Amino acid sequence: MAYQLTPLTNHETGAEILGLDLKAPVGTELRNALNDAFARYHVLVFRDQKLTAPEFAHTGEIFGELMSHHHKDVRASGHPEVYVVRNEQIAPGKYRIQGETFHTDHSNHPIPPKATALHPVSLPTHGGDTQFVNMHNAYDDLAEAMKRRIDGLRAVHVFESRFSPRKLRPLNEESSKALPPPGVHPLVRLHPENGRKALYLNPVRIESIVGMPEDEALALVAELMAHATQKKYEYRHQWRYGDMVIWDNRSVMHQANGDYDMNEVRHLHRIMIAGEPVLAAPPLGVAA
Repeated sequence: MAYQLTPLTNHETGAEILGLDLKAPVGTELRNALNDAFARYHVLVFRDQKLTAPEFAHTGEIFGELMSHHHKDVRASGHPEVYVVRNEQIAPGKYRIQGETFHTDHSNHPIPPKATALHPVSLPTHGGDTQFVNMHNAYDDLAEAMKRRIDGLRAVHVFESRFSPRKLRPLNEESSKALPPPGVHPLVRLHPENGRKALYLNPVRIESIVGMPEDEALALVAELMAHATQKKYEYRHQWRYGDMVIWDNRSVMHQANGDYDMNEVRHLHRIMIAGEPVLAAPPLGVAA
């Protein structure tokens, strides 16, 4: 099936794909080509899609098996692994914006998701963009002294860190019972498909760094986050109806923006793709 792929930045973060109908069957050749593009560009934007919840779930299977979300009470109707993302009022004049602040999804899981995808149901008139930052490029640009400092360090990721920059939506009883034990993951991970090293950060979930005093760990995470979220690593997605956007949690962080009229609804369907155990990058000086 012919399609057009156009890079969306000059640093291989994001690519637009036109000319595909994701409701149509996907053969092995096309599946392999899309997965190769995903490993290279990390964020794929499929335009002009109109997908029901079951159809959206089926498109995710191009990239792997679906993975359950922590919240079991916000499923979309039509498919058990399609979830709802929307702004919600939690107090008079106060709203919870799901995904606000940079993070990577479900990093507290012992085997975090490979990918996440969104497909809009209702969009605000203006705003509500999603920002992505390339964690391969961020790692590559670190000073050698910092690379040596973080080489081999592991962080403990919990559902909600005591130091999280935002409060998460509380888990209901069913969701709490299904919550896995905390994940312990390297600060520098190796991508299993493109072979590149990437920073693996999530201030929402990182509770500690193994063997490091708390104040030192917090300062290190803050320093790495300030570096990784520079605009030069960013692709900022402005949502259109018909977009199906999938991103690689192994190589980018993302955040949603709450810069829109809260009287309007930003409502998207979300799926996640199961991953593999986080691979620690080889020590400096050792080939991958």
